[in-house]
Amino acid sequence: MDPTVEDRPAKAERFPVAVILERRPAVSKWADHVWTASGIAVGRHAANSEPLLLREDQGIARFLVGGLQVTLHRDECESYYYNLVSDQPRAYVVAHIAEYDGRPQPFLVSVSFDEAHAYLEGEDDIFAVDLPPELYRWIEAYVIANYFPEKKKKRRLVDWSAGEPGAGPS
Repeated sequence: MDPTVEDRPAKAERFPVAVILERRPAVSKWADHVWTASGIAVGRHAANSEPLLLREDQGIARFLVGGLQVTLHRDECESYYYNLVSDQPRAYVVAHIAEYDGRPQPFLVSVSFDEAHAYLEGEDDIFAVDLPPELYRWIEAYVIANYFPEKKKKRRLVDWSAGEPGAGPS
């Protein structure tokens, strides 16, 4: 007898990525620099204690933060699906902000809007970046294999003016 999808253990799927951070001069007198995540590089990249400087030009510096991964879970497939069919599919980089220099320290890359939204309740910063095509195709294949939308059911109308639920006028 073949096990159904529900009988199989939920196996997390992982895809190695790195985050590209960008540091720009601030236009404010209260900060020297403004940091943002500007993209994702797919593949394995070494995790260093300090971000790897990729390029510095006209005061704008780009750094690579490796050693991260996107992890997919079957119970998040609906969120992945809606992300993929949106006008602009995104990955969400969640980062702690270093107190000593204000630099973001990415620790999570998610493609689930729900997961990213949960981090908004804390003190972490969330950066939305475009999904690279390789990552998009990998997530799409995962969703096709694991997402089975629930069929919409009609609700039975209840006449609440009659006093008791289900007891309509006779």
